[in-house]
Amino acid sequence: KVLILEQRFSLLLSSEMGFYHYRWVMILVVLELCFFYSSQSQHDLTCHPRDLAALGDFINELEPKPHGWALNSSADCCQWVGITCKSSSSLGLNDPNNTARVTKLELANRRLNGALSESLGRLDQIRVLNLSKNFILGSIPPSVFKLVHLEILDLSSNNLIGLIPQSLKLPSFTSVNLSSNQLSGSLPAHVCQNSTKLRLIRLESNTFSGGFPSGFEKCALLEQLFLGGNKLAGNIPEDLFQLQRLNLLRIQENSLFGSLSPALGNLSHLVHLDISSNSFSGEIPDVFNKFLEFKILLAHDNMFTGGIPKSLANSQSLILLSLRYNSLSGPLRLNCDVMTNLTSLDLGSNQFNSSLPENLPSCRNLRNVNLARNRFHGHVPESFKDFHSLFYISLTNCRLVDISLTLHILNHCKNLTTLILSSNFPGEMLPDHPSLHFVKLKVLIVSNCGLSGPMPSWLSKSTNLQVLDLSWNLLNGAIPNWMDGFTSLFYLDLSRNSFIGVIPKSLTMLQSLSSRNISFDETSLVFPFLFRRNEFARLLQYNQSSEFIPTIDLSYNNLYGPIWEEFGNLKKLHEFDLNANRLSGEIPSSLSEMTSLEVLDLSNNNISGSIPGFLQKLTSLYAFSVANNSLSGRIPAGGPFKTISRLDFEGNHFCDGDYFPPCELDTPQEPEQAEQSRTSDSDLVLDFSYGLALGYGLALVIAAFLTCSAFELPAK
Repeated sequence: KVLILEQRFSLLLSSEMGFYHYRWVMILVVLELCFFYSSQSQHDLTCHPRDLAALGDFINELEPKPHGWALNSSADCCQWVGITCKSSSSLGLNDPNNTARVTKLELANRRLNGALSESLGRLDQIRVLNLSKNFILGSIPPSVFKLVHLEILDLSSNNLIGLIPQSLKLPSFTSVNLSSNQLSGSLPAHVCQNSTKLRLIRLESNTFSGGFPSGFEKCALLEQLFLGGNKLAGNIPEDLFQLQRLNLLRIQENSLFGSLSPALGNLSHLVHLDISSNSFSGEIPDVFNKFLEFKILLAHDNMFTGGIPKSLANSQSLILLSLRYNSLSGPLRLNCDVMTNLTSLDLGSNQFNSSLPENLPSCRNLRNVNLARNRFHGHVPESFKDFHSLFYISLTNCRLVDISLTLHILNHCKNLTTLILSSNFPGEMLPDHPSLHFVKLKVLIVSNCGLSGPMPSWLSKSTNLQVLDLSWNLLNGAIPNWMDGFTSLFYLDLSRNSFIGVIPKSLTMLQSLSSRNISFDETSLVFPFLFRRNEFARLLQYNQSSEFIPTIDLSYNNLYGPIWEEFGNLKKLHEFDLNANRLSGEIPSSLSEMTSLEVLDLSNNNISGSIPGFLQKLTSLYAFSVANNSLSGRIPAGGPFKTISRLDFEGNHFCDGDYFPPCELDTPQEPEQAEQSRTSDSDLVLDFSYGLALGYGLALVIAAFLTCSAFELPAK
């Protein structure tokens, strides 16, 4: 290969290019020769015996062994998966044999289980150690913190425990990630004492406790600091605000308190600040004009007071602002003509007391708005007709009036996919105007308003609906039969109304609950959806959740008639609640085909017959109630019924030796038992028939044999 390169070089020099391109030719040839010799030398390298022994001790503590790791004295560890080596000479080491030294050990996401060996400290030339996303137990060996050449340490997402040693010797450190473990003790700010090159520190999701220590200012090059999800208390030390290169600071979900220092403005390169879920108080400092490219502020779930700082309300670079669950007050003023990059605004659960700001549509990229649970008043501004960028809006409990006007205004928001208007419009009537047509609507929640009237027919045109919640109102009439047109609907809550009539069979044909894969496209990563109810609260409440549970809730109405056999088709349904109606007939055995069912509530109806034994097949079922009906017979004892409380069966006529009167001998058999009995009788008849046929055939064979023998005797 060297001869070929030399010939190529000679030809190039003698060509028409001549000496003019000599310099570029020389560079190309030298680079190719360097690559050739480098690849040859890498192939010829053998693992240093010391590194081989250290790796052997390391892997002997873990299971399973990585594929290809041959633990013998002649093995070449440089060929093992997850190992990178360099020659001693390239590392500036005086090694006559120029053996290879391990510089990288990378076994992330290998399902390794066990403890870390102290032998890792013998890999004295290692630069990168990545064992993240495994199941490693125990503490981190102290020797790991004395690897003077180590640059990147990633042990995140394991089950490591213990303290970080006080004595650290990591002068080459640039990145450390120990997140998502169970490390404890005080926060190791002393890592910056001799690791002044650190650019990334990730210690979130552990159990570090005590005060927020000083010392991070010595990491002068630090760019990202993750400390969220610990048990830190106190305030932020002032020296933290000396980190001129810091662009990301996440200290959420701790117990930090006190006011936020104006020295925050010294972090001129800050882009992302997350101080949410703490106990900070006082006013938010007006320092956001000092940041060069500030984009994200997450300060929800604190105790801030006052208004939104002027510098924040005029931030041109701001993309995401979340201040929900504070005590901010006064009129809401945002300079939307300037805030052209704002996409998500979450100010829910504060004390803003003006009317809804008319200029929000001027924030031309604003997609997601949460203003719920404030002290606004009046109605939705007419200017919202031009809110064409709007995808998600929640105005729950904003003291709004005139639902008809509100819907007609928001009907112009052609990109609207999520509309939440709960706890407003007291005593009004839900409009049924044919001009309403929410084409792209996927989520509609208008609960706890006391609205009257029938289910509006314009809803039938919102065929993209995935979630529909009209609970806790006074809606009446029959549930319409066009619900099967909602091919994507998988969460339906019409509970706590005054609907009458038979359950429409169209509900048994919801495609997303029978055959389609349920996938909920959240319109906002900022506002995780809210759906679970507090069973002891008067009002419907929602908690943060990443997705809705597939549900049909028709409880507390005046529905009558049977529970349709066809409900068994809804194999994707998780919660089915028909409590407190006037339903009659028997429990269909087809409900056993609802294989995803977790909650089934049929209590407080007029259901008769027995509980089908087939329901024992519902292995996911954990909540079941048929209390206060007219059921009788035995209660199934298998499957989920082993753990269900007897209170969920009271108010019926069951017979059972443990909690209810003993069953009589002539108690009718359950369908499953009767079927088994019929099967047994059939089997007995079949067995007798087979035996009779077999005996008859055997008799014929014997008769034929005797006849043949009679004819053969005279001949003999």
